[in-house]
Amino acid sequence: MRIKVGDEVQVMSGNGRGERGKVLRIDRKTERVVVEGVNSQVKNLKKTQQNPEGGRLEVEMPIALSNVLLWSEKANKGVRTKTDISGDKKIRVGVPCGTKFDS
Repeated sequence: MRIKVGDEVQVMSGNGRGERGKVLRIDRKTERVVVEGVNSQVKNLKKTQQNPEGGRLEVEMPIALSNVLLWSEKANKGVRTKTDISGDKKIRVGVPCGTKFDS
């Protein structure tokens, strides 16, 4: 997979287009990713004994994995990646700029 948890990504399409954030979770089965601060929605909480007031909670919802690209500081934009093999280790490399993400 070209995206890992903790990577900085840029959203390329949808309502959050152009926003950047850190990857919090990846669901490999449905190919969706949760990005910090992107696609946040309000969830209403019921009153319970642990939370007698109830309330509202802002939660980031998943977006499609195909809508995000790795952020490259060198290119100052989201970049596609390719895999290079150095020794016995695979590393991700940005296509237009040559940035190595797994060093």
